[in-house]
Amino acid sequence: MSADLWLVVGLGNPGPTYAGNRHNVGQMVLDTLARDIPGSFGTHKSRATVLDGRLGTSPSGAPGPRVILAKPMSYMNLSGKPVAALLQFYGIAPERLIVVHDELDLPLSTLRLKQGGGEGGHNGLKSISQAIGTRDYLRLRVGVGRPPGRMDAAEYVLRDFASAERDEVALTLVDAADAVTDLITEGLMKAQTRWHAARS
Repeated sequence: MSADLWLVVGLGNPGPTYAGNRHNVGQMVLDTLARDIPGSFGTHKSRATVLDGRLGTSPSGAPGPRVILAKPMSYMNLSGKPVAALLQFYGIAPERLIVVHDELDLPLSTLRLKQGGGEGGHNGLKSISQAIGTRDYLRLRVGVGRPPGRMDAAEYVLRDFASAERDEVALTLVDAADAVTDLITEGLMKAQTRWHAARS
């Protein structure tokens, strides 16, 4: 297993039809993270698009930690196979897997970091847990809010963010990218302390 490499997975559905959906906020966060990493996403045999690079520089000026940013090309409920294949290909332990995903049970733009636990009905997480044989991986939950009225949750997450929400979402994507960086460079507890207070 590689001790200095992280896999960061942004969940969503493939193709331009779904690109702006609430369900795709995980992939939006990865696109934001990728702005500071040279190169671009390329197709990988695991059925994902990946970007292999370094997260900034350390205080001493040395290159930052190496990360694989990955967006599965499968539909959300089949995310597990590409993630398992990437972990195996790069020799990464599940403890160094970070999954960024939408969260209905959090208000819009709320950020929560956690390790392990249940999937809360999220089909992408269920698929990953089953495919890799453990729930003990890191997650960044990005709040997208509850559906209004009696709207079905599945319909709601497949809708784009409303125009009135987009400025707030844009700021949240930047914060979420910073939260992933803090999680990798400072550890879970410090990152939770910072971001749970900032986004409570």
